Amino acid sequence: MKIIIKRIFLFTLLVSVQSSLAQDNLQEKADYLFSELFYAEAIPVYEKLLNSGKNTDYANQRLAECHLKMRNVEKAIPHLKVAVLSATPPPPDFYFMYGMALYNMGDKKGAETWLKKYDKHGNKDVRVKTFLQNGSLAPIAYNKGNHYEVEAVDFNSTYSDFGAFVNGDNLYFTSARTNNKKVALYGWNGEPWLDIFMIKENDPLAKPIPLPGNVNSDYHESSMVFSLNHKKETVLYFTGNKYFRFKGKNYFKKKKKKDVDARLNLKIFSAIKSSGKWKVNQDLPINSEHYSTGHPFVTSDGKRLYFTSDRPGGYGGSDIYYAPIHKRGGIGQPKNAGPIINTSGNEMFPFMDKEGHLFFTSDGHVGFGMLDIFSTVLNKENKIIGITNLGSPINSPADDFGYFEHDSGNTGYISSNRDGGLGSDDIYKFMFVPSLAIEGIVTDVINKKALDSVNVTIRNQTSNKIIAELLTDKYGRYKTFINRDSNYRIEVNRKTHSNKSIQVKCHEVPKKVREISQNIALEPVLDLKVLAGLNKLKFYYGQSNIRADAALELDKVVNLLTDNYPNMVIRIEAHTLPLGSHIDNDLLSTQRAKSIHDYLIANGVSENNIDSYQGFGKRKSINGCDDNSDCTNKEFEMSERIEFPIVQIKRGGNDPILNSVITKNK
Repeated sequence: MKIIIKRIFLFTLLVSVQSSLAQDNLQEKADYLFSELFYAEAIPVYEKLLNSGKNTDYANQRLAECHLKMRNVEKAIPHLKVAVLSATPPPPDFYFMYGMALYNMGDKKGAETWLKKYDKHGNKDVRVKTFLQNGSLAPIAYNKGNHYEVEAVDFNSTYSDFGAFVNGDNLYFTSARTNNKKVALYGWNGEPWLDIFMIKENDPLAKPIPLPGNVNSDYHESSMVFSLNHKKETVLYFTGNKYFRFKGKNYFKKKKKKDVDARLNLKIFSAIKSSGKWKVNQDLPINSEHYSTGHPFVTSDGKRLYFTSDRPGGYGGSDIYYAPIHKRGGIGQPKNAGPIINTSGNEMFPFMDKEGHLFFTSDGHVGFGMLDIFSTVLNKENKIIGITNLGSPINSPADDFGYFEHDSGNTGYISSNRDGGLGSDDIYKFMFVPSLAIEGIVTDVINKKALDSVNVTIRNQTSNKIIAELLTDKYGRYKTFINRDSNYRIEVNRKTHSNKSIQVKCHEVPKKVREISQNIALEPVLDLKVLAGLNKLKFYYGQSNIRADAALELDKVVNLLTDNYPNMVIRIEAHTLPLGSHIDNDLLSTQRAKSIHDYLIANGVSENNIDSYQGFGKRKSINGCDDNSDCTNKEFEMSERIEFPIVQIKRGGNDPILNSVITKNK
């Protein structure tokens, strides 16, 4: 049926395509923009991540992909070069990307080197052969991710079937099947003329039937869309190459065979349902006898009609246009969709999802085969700033076209004449498998508070390769994207808490799930100085009063005991320089311990938080230095210290931390 369209439409196929914390926040933001297809917005964020020195391999790979998606091979090459020469080898697809990019820039020798390296990894990609034949597929390199699953529907026939569109419970499509009737064959390829059929979408026992009414004729009808008019009536817009002459209030078909070949230009017609049958009621005013107009799509608000036309003034063979639909159903002046979408080739089959992304088919944008399906790239203002190829398996080396998506965005239909089909064109159902993100919150197991600046390392459980290195934000959150077909190990560590490792199984996650959550609770270490971030408490020689700098340190202890661990119980133990008499040092250390106790109590710490305070004088030197030792001043000063042993961190129950603390301090 591909031959039909080459003759009928010239451009269609079968009338139918601040700090480390701030750095990790950058990666999270950039990855989000990347997942939402905002590649132009993601590039400067990945550049900031790259300049920060954090996750540079990852940032280079993402920047290369973004620039390729935006068709800027020259800017992608430096990032690709860094990626393929990295000490940590990238996924093999990057060798392919780099080879194609070099070829596009005229470096054929370099391209051959990297394509051979890619081939050595066992990747038998048909694109390599295609690339070496014409050198025009470099922009396709970024489409390495398999984000869709595709399978043929069971109602395909041995004839041409394409252009699925769902309205209510029914799926409507175009087919050249005969429906067990003797019909005239189109002489060009020997298949019947195209008609519109319908079938219950989710009924495995249902059989396709022709659309009831007078829409189907002896000639071609296809590419339909449904909308509501100002009377709240359902309107069917469809493509056909029959034509009408107005006579009174009726339209009638003119089917003189000798006129058919002379009048193969396509037109868009509308029909209204009456008594269960669809009746054609209008030949749209945007049609012409001198050029084709077809493949209608109406936006969900009913205010704009997109269509394909090879009318004069376009960019190529056929372009995508749009026109306003007035309140009472009139069609306004068409406008070309512009050069980002339209090329010197052929663009057709427009479809817009609920987020405003326009999907279309093109042979002018470089793709996997003759016709590929593309989507527009939007910025935050919903302005079109680029296009992206949907990649394999949506697209193939053959013709792929007629994209339709359910409102959920997870499933839909395409049409293709790829190998393995039943007819000359077949309908395929796809399921979008979104990128899988893993996110979570890291908290303290005792006080349940979020922990910031926690190191989160995600490794592939099989290869042990690091997939991501993150830091939790001020709310304890972490997030990154992972491969849903692998299992992972999450390693978490923070100086103030015990390390923890958790296994995460992703291959069992349902394919519709976009995000999984793994919250992690860490046990605090049993060291008050570490928990409080305490520096050494200093006293003036021979004195016990609290210095200003010591007060700042003790304020950290106050905060720890009042805000973070109000049930913690500690001891205060003071030690002096290992010089002088025991009597003098015992007295001085006891006075210092009491000064610390009094300061804590005066600043809000409860007596219940302090088990005791005690001075040990010079009796517990930590390095053996004493009056008879030849130690340096620094070595002597090491023994002059304040200790805060933890007696209890949580009241009541059989808390494992409490038990270990009690055991440690017995």
